[in-house]
Formats: sequence, C-alpha cells, structure tokens
Amino acid sequence: MNIHEYQAKALLRTYGAPVSEGRIVLKAEDAKTAAGELDGPLWVVKAQIHAGGRGKGSFKEADAGEKGGVRLAKSVEEAAEEAKKMLGRTLVTHQTGPAGKQVNRIYIEAGSGIERELYLALLVDRVTSRVSFVCSTEGGMDIEEVAESTPEKILSFSVDPATGYQPYHGRRVAFSLGLTGAQVKQCVKLMGQLYQAFTEKDMEMLEINPLIVSDSGDLKVLDAKLGFDGNAIYRHADVAELRDESEEDSKELEASKYDLNYIALDGEIGCMVNGAGLAMATMDIIKLYGAEPANFLDVGGGATKEKVTEAFKIITSDPNVKGILVNIFGGIMRCDVIAEGVVAAVKEVGLKVPLVVRLEGTNVEAGKDIINNSGLDVIAADNLSDGAEKIVKAVKG
Repeated sequence: MNIHEYQAKALLRTYGAPVSEGRIVLKAEDAKTAAGELDGPLWVVKAQIHAGGRGKGSFKEADAGEKGGVRLAKSVEEAAEEAKKMLGRTLVTHQTGPAGKQVNRIYIEAGSGIERELYLALLVDRVTSRVSFVCSTEGGMDIEEVAESTPEKILSFSVDPATGYQPYHGRRVAFSLGLTGAQVKQCVKLMGQLYQAFTEKDMEMLEINPLIVSDSGDLKVLDAKLGFDGNAIYRHADVAELRDESEEDSKELEASKYDLNYIALDGEIGCMVNGAGLAMATMDIIKLYGAEPANFLDVGGGATKEKVTEAFKIITSDPNVKGILVNIFGGIMRCDVIAEGVVAAVKEVGLKVPLVVRLEGTNVEAGKDIINNSGLDVIAADNLSDGAEKIVKAVKG
C-alpha cells in the first residue's frame, strides 16, 4: 500500500525527522488560506499522486511551456493560483504511463534553500531478507539515470537484524554522502529515526529524494515516498486510514474485496489461474506464443464458486481483454468448482471474446462435464502449451 507525500511526511515527523511545514489542499478555494499559513519567501506547490517524476511530468492539454507537477511560487497569491491550475487535471509522468493520474490533492509547502541534493532509501533486500540502506550523492529527479549510467555512485548495504540499527550504520551513510561536522551527527540520528519508522510500521520501501543539505547546513527531508506491506496493514490501523482508493486500479481494488491476487497489465489475454507459480508460467508461455497477458490473477487454492465468478467478471471488465485463458491444476482447488464459477460468470456477464479452458487434477472429469454441458462456446485445451497456443491463435486470427 502506498500513501501520498504529505501523509508520508506527517508520519515521519512523528518519529522526529526534519520536514518542512506544509498544508494539504482539496478544494481550490482553500488554496490561498493554506498558503497564507506558511512563511515565505518561497512556496512549493506539489501535485499529490501515487507516482514519481512529478517535477518532470506534464498535464494533459497543457498550455505551451506550462510547468510540471511541482512548482515554485513567490507569493501567497501565486501559490494559490498554481494550486488551482493543477487541481482536477490529469498529470502524466514516466511512472503513470500515458493515461496519467488525476490530481485531487495539492500540497503547499514552505520553500527551502538547497545547498546539495542527496538520495536515500530503505528497502527490503529480497536476496538477504534484511533491511538495506541505499544512498547516493546524486539526489534529485535524475536518480534513475544515475543508477543506470554510474552505479558506482550508489552505496547499498544491509543491516543485520541481530544487532538492528547502530550508529556506525548512520556514519557509513554520512561519509558516503560527503557530510562533515554536525551533519554527521544529524545523519546518524535521522537514519535511526527512519529505520525505526521502517521496521515499526512494516514498510516495504522508504525513499527520500531529495534529502537535502539546506543553505544553513542542516539535513532536511524534502520529499518522501512510503510503501507498506499489504499483509501487515491489519496491524496498523493508523496506516490503513491513509489509503486513497482513488489512486488504485479499480479492478485491483475490486479483486482485493474477494481476496483475489490480481494485478492489471497491459496485454490482451486475460488469465485465470490457481497458484502464483502457475500464473507466472502461464503469462510467460502466452508471451512465448507471441501475445501479452492482460493480468496476473491467482484465485488461490481455496476459491469458491462465488470468488471464481467475481474473478471472471473482473477480467471481462477490462476493455483491453481480447481473449481469456483459464488454466487450472486442481490440487486443493477442485476443477468442478472452477467450472461452475466460469459458467455462472459467463451466464451473468456474457462472453464476447474467445475463451480457452484447460483443467487438470482434482475432479477434472466433473469439471470438463460442467463446461461441455453448459452450452458455452468454449475451446478445450489438453495442456498448458496447447491452451496458450489456442488462445493466442483465437485472438490473433
């Protein structure tokens, strides 16, 4: 689960992290009042969406030369005007894709004098199963290019969970960032605060870009992006309250209500599979035969007829889907339950695209009988390769 920048900063402030004062704006008429509560001489007006690259982004149907989703203002009136310009419009960045995201919230923040821009992140290293620090002297909007062209400028190291965070971790970050004097002490303290927040709130990722050295020589968190482990949200009611469902894919949101593992993709072949490994293999073989999967969908080992029905409805609600492949290997999951769910869903929402069904395992004959006697126009497949080949052929030809 992701949250907005202003929410991330408010959370980090509770751990003592140095962040600027800011105000959230939901209605254009409130922008001037919000900006007036902050001290100048500079104000920063930021579009709040769950995507990076806002500063380099652009609004759809923007005027020539119009700025991106992060703008500087030199007066309260100018800050309010910039906020009004962005609210309700669609911001496109390299992370949103061409569709972009609608800006429903604006964050107005007191400006900061910047001497240096640095990069800092904490994340879960999947190789070591430990929390890792990642830092670089090359902070700012081009950090992706730094990672690709000059990876030697990025330092990464993990923290042994047996010891937890220790001051020497903070000093290692500070020295790699070229900090000196009092800045080193500030860095050691800040890294401890961030590590505590990361572990206590079950985060998956904490990114500060940029972490700045201000013109007064102090460290400050100028931007913050937090991601949380969805499986641990039940332990953090305060974090759950920060969820903004308008930022999430509507199909993924609907799937979560039925405990379905669904991720929307950009392809044309919808997939309904049981088991994450089999789902990934199914997507791979679809690509092998020359098409692209429209989703990852694992109905799980204990799916009911109702869950399968909802899963099928979610797949068919995607306008990009030109064909559907149902690939079930019944272990705990029974093939007849899947068949009943597919038949029920098709009768409810209709079937306007080719459907290939491959069933194998527990109650497979009963499942095939249900499909064969349903009167549906279904293409049967003998195995995974056969199913992928048939659905790609049906869609392409």
